[in-house]
This record gives sequence, C-alpha cells and structure tokens, in this order.
Amino acid sequence: MSLSFASRHFRIIGALLMRELTTRFGREGLGFVWVIAEPLMFCLGVIVMWSLIKPEYEHGIRLGPLVMTGYMSLLLYRHMISFSLGAVEGNIGLLHHRQITILHIFLARNLMEFAGTTAAFIVVYIVLIALGQVGLPADWLLLYAGWITTGTVGFGLALVFAGLAIRYEVMERLVPVLTYAMIPLSGAFFMVAWLPAQYREAFLLIPLPHGIEMVRAGVLGEFVQTYYHPAYALACGAVMIGLGLLLLADAKNRIVIE
Repeated sequence: MSLSFASRHFRIIGALLMRELTTRFGREGLGFVWVIAEPLMFCLGVIVMWSLIKPEYEHGIRLGPLVMTGYMSLLLYRHMISFSLGAVEGNIGLLHHRQITILHIFLARNLMEFAGTTAAFIVVYIVLIALGQVGLPADWLLLYAGWITTGTVGFGLALVFAGLAIRYEVMERLVPVLTYAMIPLSGAFFMVAWLPAQYREAFLLIPLPHGIEMVRAGVLGEFVQTYYHPAYALACGAVMIGLGLLLLADAKNRIVIE
C-alpha cells in the first residue's frame, strides 16, 4: 500500500516536471538545455566580470572557486524562490484534477530548479578545473551535504514566500527586494571567517550561509577555515517547510479555480 502510494506521487511529480520543462523552455531550439545554460551563463559572467575588477586571490582564496561556490548557491536560493511565486497561477487549471495538489506543483518546480542549478554547478566546476582555477573536491561527502542543505533551506524559503504571496498581494513586490537582501545575508561573496570574531555566531543565526560554508569546505579542504552548523540549518529548513505547508494549506481555500 505504501509503495503504491509513493509511486503514484512520484508519477505525478514526474509528469509535472516534464510539463514545466516543456512550458518554460519549449520543444524547439535549445529547449531543455536552458535549464543548465541559464544559471551557467550567469555564473560564468560573474566570474569573468570579477576577474577584471578584483585580484586573483581574496584572503588567500582563488577568485574562481569563491565565486563558483557562492554564486551558484545564491542562484539556487533565488531561483527556487522566484519560480515558486507564480507556481499556482501558472498551473491553476491542473487543480481541477483531484490527484494533483498544490504541494505537487511546488515540489515539481523546486526539483527542476535544484536539478538545473546542480547540473550548471557541475559544468562550471569542470570548466574551472580545465582552466586550473580549482582542483577536485577535498571532501565529496561534505560538498554533497552542503548542497543538499542549501537546497533544503531554499525550499523552505520558497514555500514560505509563496504562501505569503498567495495571502498578501504586496509580497509579490517585496520578494524581489528581499532576494537582493539575501546577497549579503547568505555570505555568498565572502567567508564567515572574514567577519570579526564577535559577530560570527550572530551571523550564523541566519540559516543561509551554513550550506554555502559546507560547500566551500568540501571544495577547498581543511586549509580554508569555515564555520557551519548543519543540524541548525536543516532544522531551520524543516521549520520553514512546515510553516510554508501551513500557509499553503490555508491559502488553498483562497484560490478560486474557474
């Protein structure tokens, strides 16, 4: 019974994933390649721009891996949030089907963003290895754990913001501003170790930088000092997911399906 139950939900999410890919990127031209190419171009563009205006090393860390680990993580956060805001409006007709729920729609969108940004991360990493900017990960398991932690926190934020946006129209205007505020709050372009010692623990109360610090620790190894608490970040992500689900459960009654 439980296996068939899980299988049914996997099939629904898989079908929604294919629909999202086709709807957003079309069947012609580059099509599905844009899932990877879009974040890839953003990241490589930032690396090229920064290489022109900044020194090759920042506090002993090469520019390429610093930007790669930070910007790709930030892009994952922002894409999961931004593409979740219009998830219900873009798929409202599907809610006529009793088997499809709002949660299915959000899972499909966020899984697509996670998969696309992960693939782009891998391609950027390979390019930087070819250019001699970075070596193979020092700790593969820590890299994976950090990336999954980043995705978990991003999914929680996406659900909360989407739930609030359904309840309050003003959130659709506020969320883009809030995502820009995530740039300094996430620690995407600096290491927590660069902060004054008396401010580090206060900064780490924000769940965003933990996954990024874990990714950097996995890539750069022990010679780079990193600060993170994975259990805390995952707990915050779980709380946000729970809160987001509550908001969406309540918001479902506010949606008129015509």
